[in-house]
Amino acid sequence: MNRLSIESSLKKFTAKFAESAAMTREAREVIPGGYSRNSFNFGPHAVFVEQGDGAHIETVDGHRLLDLNNNFTVNVLGHGHPAITRALIDTIPSGISFGNPGPPEADLARILIERIPSVEKVQFSCSATESCMSAIRIARAYTGKTKIAKLEGGYHGFSDILQISSHTQPDQDGGTDTDPKAVADSGGIPTATLDDVVVLGQNDRDGAERILRTHAGDLACLILELQSGSGGLVTLEQEFVEQLRSLTKELDIVLVFDETISLRAGYHGLQGVYGVVPDLTVMGKIIGGGMPLGAVGGSADVMDVLETGKVSISGTHHGHKLALAAGTACMRTLDHAAFEKLNSQSARVISELNEWSEARKSPLLLYGQGFSHMAYSYMKAPDLKVRNHRDYWHNVDSEKTQILSLELAIRGFFPVHRGELSLSLPMADDDISSFIETLKEIVEDLES
Repeated sequence: MNRLSIESSLKKFTAKFAESAAMTREAREVIPGGYSRNSFNFGPHAVFVEQGDGAHIETVDGHRLLDLNNNFTVNVLGHGHPAITRALIDTIPSGISFGNPGPPEADLARILIERIPSVEKVQFSCSATESCMSAIRIARAYTGKTKIAKLEGGYHGFSDILQISSHTQPDQDGGTDTDPKAVADSGGIPTATLDDVVVLGQNDRDGAERILRTHAGDLACLILELQSGSGGLVTLEQEFVEQLRSLTKELDIVLVFDETISLRAGYHGLQGVYGVVPDLTVMGKIIGGGMPLGAVGGSADVMDVLETGKVSISGTHHGHKLALAAGTACMRTLDHAAFEKLNSQSARVISELNEWSEARKSPLLLYGQGFSHMAYSYMKAPDLKVRNHRDYWHNVDSEKTQILSLELAIRGFFPVHRGELSLSLPMADDDISSFIETLKEIVEDLES
């Protein structure tokens, strides 16, 4: 086989998914970009899907792919899981949507409270984006302060106050490594909004303490992902997280863990793995079982600003009965054995591929905290790592990583285009073996 290049891989991808390309062109007549979620661009366009079954998706182009994207980690039970399907079928006949509350809301709340160490009370929304916004408002009301702090590379949805410094690029004025500056990730975000956001570097202990102490009098909260996703996968170091917990307690800053993705790390979420308890936790993705659902939960003391009416948050579809039904079914299925299987398969992917890569002195790197959301990158040299957002600028060969993603799709696997993957419960050991061997073959072709 000829050595792979971005040109050759794009040509094969375009040919294999030609029907998806045509649908994109047609849909652009009525939808900007061709679809409402441009984060699903995969090279030149998205891959359109007709249906899913278990661990696989069927594309409009007639291809069956092992789904390693799983709607950006949502579908932890895969597609068409009988527990979720039955919950929805049983719920629909009694009505689709009510403004009135019903018993399922408290049922799911109790499940989350029982599992997540920081959560004593919960409020639901339609998405984690909304619940991140809720967490900010709750923290501001609780502390009486206005500014927020976040980590560069951390993504918390598309609200004005939070879509900042999630995808900072080297050609932007993002400050120095030790003094990052707030940078808007989109047009339409008022410049004045940047004044209310303080940015810290991931895993920069000295910088974090200096910046938090400097701005403590104005900071309502610090919001972070223990393992980031959309901005590039970075796992926070244990000592860094413990330091942030200690500092925020001392400085009267509400600590918010955004566990939208990382709740799938284990029965008690990723905070259970770290053994660090925040004041508020944002939840999403898996808690809706594939339906739109977000939640913010935390200590009764902090959440009391909702109980007293000091903070008002209400939406038409918040606590929607179908989302609650699907979410409850999903969470009940995710018992200790389910997490053990997912995490065991994840450990296998990381260890086998990294051992193989090290043996051949290849720059391929698999990384993550060790649960069923992980990343792969083709580094600029062996032994380079990703410890913070800016390491993606300096250490990752983005073009060759994109080749890996395109070739995976061409060869029957659908990862996250930026170099991430998440597993689902229906995946068999043979699926994992097939992925491992295919990625090895792609790297060999790339390096031939």
